[in-house]
Amino acid sequence: MTLPCKPLLVLALAFCLHARAADPTPEEKARAWFTDTSLVTQEGKQVRFYSDVLKDRVVVISFLFTRCTTACPMIAARLNRIREQLGERFGREVTFISISVDPEHDTPQRLAEFARKHQAAHPGWTFLTGKKEDVNQVIARLGQYVENIEGHSTLLIAGNEKRKHWTKIRPDEPSPAVAERVRQLAEER
Repeated sequence: MTLPCKPLLVLALAFCLHARAADPTPEEKARAWFTDTSLVTQEGKQVRFYSDVLKDRVVVISFLFTRCTTACPMIAARLNRIREQLGERFGREVTFISISVDPEHDTPQRLAEFARKHQAAHPGWTFLTGKKEDVNQVIARLGQYVENIEGHSTLLIAGNEKRKHWTKIRPDEPSPAVAERVRQLAEER
């Protein structure tokens, strides 16, 4: 039995339209990649990682834990120098995100205390913690997960999420050079 061409054409067209509708948008792809995992800020506010923290922003991401007495205070000091060099762009065009690699210990209160102690309590600088499995998922998606918190990455990850432009910044790169790279990311808007 042969079917007339017209029903086959309609069926093929319907299939194509359905297939197109099922294709994820760039935003859906980014949300799936980075995850929209629920985390908690230093103020105790629940946020979704992609939708509330990354989407359409220029960000500098760091990794730390509050009991650290070596690298983490130095990371905060370095970010402060970069923040100062960014001037008015910080908080408006560029935000900092510091993710705890020790979420079982780092409560929002401890993160807020760390931020105050290290002059990192600024609008535009968000510290994140949450359930261990959620935080680890986000850190893994950023390619920085390690089992031993003392061995966590000291790299900075800078990106213009809207333009899908991401870069890793070595810990020994001079702060003025980092600030310039971040300014260039912000200018891509």
